[in-house]
Amino acid sequence: MKTFKLTNDNIRPVGRTYYYEDSLWSAFSGTGAEFDFEGSTLYVTLLADASADEEEKKNVARYAVEVNGERVCEGTLCERVTKLTVIDSNVPAKARVQIIKLSECAMSTMGIASLETDDNATVTPAPARERRIEFIGDSITCGYGVDDEDPLHPFKTSTEDCTAAYAYKTARALDADYSLVSISGYGIISGYTATAEAKVTEQLVPPYYKSLGFSYKKFADKLAPEDISWDFEQFVPQAIVINLGTNDDSYCLDHEDRQRDYADNYKKFLKTVREINPDAYIFCGVGIMGTRIYKALETAVNEYKAETGDERVLSHCFKEHDAQKDGLVADYHPIRKSHDNACAEIVPVIKEKMGW
Repeated sequence: MKTFKLTNDNIRPVGRTYYYEDSLWSAFSGTGAEFDFEGSTLYVTLLADASADEEEKKNVARYAVEVNGERVCEGTLCERVTKLTVIDSNVPAKARVQIIKLSECAMSTMGIASLETDDNATVTPAPARERRIEFIGDSITCGYGVDDEDPLHPFKTSTEDCTAAYAYKTARALDADYSLVSISGYGIISGYTATAEAKVTEQLVPPYYKSLGFSYKKFADKLAPEDISWDFEQFVPQAIVINLGTNDDSYCLDHEDRQRDYADNYKKFLKTVREINPDAYIFCGVGIMGTRIYKALETAVNEYKAETGDERVLSHCFKEHDAQKDGLVADYHPIRKSHDNACAEIVPVIKEKMGW
């Protein structure tokens, strides 16, 4: 048997990942590795962080492994080390393999320690796709609760799957490489609040846009993702979709001063995103879980365009998902069908502007 430590010579990192102590570490949803395999035997060893030591295992990382687009392994990292049998055949085969972190960054991180193969096997990086798209968002982008069709149930990482969410589906429909920058409950000026009495200022996405995310856990129990700066040259998106405002809306409600605050800070974030990504087309959307704050978002985009002369920015109001008709999942989040509908809605918008 041969053992491969992951490097850019044998895999292509997916999303914002980080090499540390001979392993590839992931925090954000959808991060991982993609490679082409030729051989008869493939084992993958995954590493957990301190979340695996918690008794209830509610926050452990959820993962999946796909072979030629088909999911062959999935589960949660309830042990510090998990070894997966991905391919075990008497006949050598060629396969495109993707290892994906399905759950979000805040609760836990995941390491890919090694690939173990038969002696004659080869492992090479999957070729990059011509199109590249980044999504910046919240629980909707993370696929919060999609595998728990009881809206009364609370969040668990084991029911979260970013590949069932509109963002991942949109990337696949466009045949684009993707990066997901998303944290559930987070916003532009406030995270989700049940009382709307005060901003939840510790739950904002913009402070973490330049990092590998935010997590209550650490890579190898040593490195906090938020303390690691992201190298934007590693992934240069041609299109960026920002879907932030649903959690802000729980604070802003119909208060004009709060919506003004949201619009002003949305403009600031837009300017940050544009400074880092000078050539990308930016799509600014909200509405899948409610459209009330869209007017403030549209105001922010229009004012930004007037102030900067930047016309490669578009605001889009998603159709609100039909909870009565289609149903809900954990914590009243959109079901898979609603994500499919959002994907079908935004794909032609992106295609038109990008010429894809």
